[in-house]
Amino acid sequence: MKLSEKITYRALNIVCGTLSLLPLRVLYIISDALAFTARYIVRYRVRIVMSNLSSSFPEKSEKELKSIARKFYRFLCDYFVETIKLYFMSSGYIRKHLTVEGIELIDNSMKNGRNCSVMLGHYCNWEWISSLPVFLAGYGVPVQVYHPLRNAGSDKFFDKLRTRFHAENVPQRDIFKVLMKYKRKGIPTVVGYIADQVPSLNIHLFVDFLNHDTPVFTGPERISRILDADVFYGHMSRPKRGYYHLKLIPITETIQDDPIFDPTKEYFRLLEQNIIEAPQYWLWSHRRWKRTREKFNQMFGDKAQEQLSHL
Repeated sequence: MKLSEKITYRALNIVCGTLSLLPLRVLYIISDALAFTARYIVRYRVRIVMSNLSSSFPEKSEKELKSIARKFYRFLCDYFVETIKLYFMSSGYIRKHLTVEGIELIDNSMKNGRNCSVMLGHYCNWEWISSLPVFLAGYGVPVQVYHPLRNAGSDKFFDKLRTRFHAENVPQRDIFKVLMKYKRKGIPTVVGYIADQVPSLNIHLFVDFLNHDTPVFTGPERISRILDADVFYGHMSRPKRGYYHLKLIPITETIQDDPIFDPTKEYFRLLEQNIIEAPQYWLWSHRRWKRTREKFNQMFGDKAQEQLSHL
């Protein structure tokens, strides 16, 4: 690492390590102040948030949309301090604040030598899902896919944070190679994919998602087919501040027999339902729909339909 990146790494450890010692109730006071600042003073991506909300929920009034936006900013800052809290969070603490339903389904699959894929969204506190190894019986290797950060110091810090509970953090570019290594050794894996990110236009599928014609990643389905993995959706909810519930919902146990794209379509259907239940917990501040089918058609021309016909 460069000197500046080493300084970043040390600073993050000192600041976040100190803050993580504070009780959540104190961190939430900080969060409330940050949320007010972000929403009303800095006005962090307010136009993007309101545009995304209004186009996703055209049936809602302006008052309802502003209410969702206000709750979103409060949650976004809660997510920030809750992620910091991971720094010194014990297994017992995470078990108290995160409950998991259906974990026995994954345990049974892995006990029988089956690989598993868990498809998640940027919904509720997805960082806390890195604690999934705490809930597993230990029949295989828990793996999570991530995008390395440009700053090596920040990247090293977040890698440290996300592997505290012994999940293997694998860069997206290396995930296939790593999973095939375990497959050749006969070691089952359970892989977490946050699959609602904005892809490039070199994609193979559009879905109707939140009232938008949405280009989507199909990589998790492609890898799941190669591994013959059982696929689950990670449905998250937030019963109250500081507490989450993860419900593992089977998408398919026979992926080799499923028509192409069906698992991906079902994932986005379940994610949409999850978001509609409590919209404030999705990441509305990113420009999810900046790439359109019109741009896709311009890019591929006469080969557009061929591009959409295969994984």
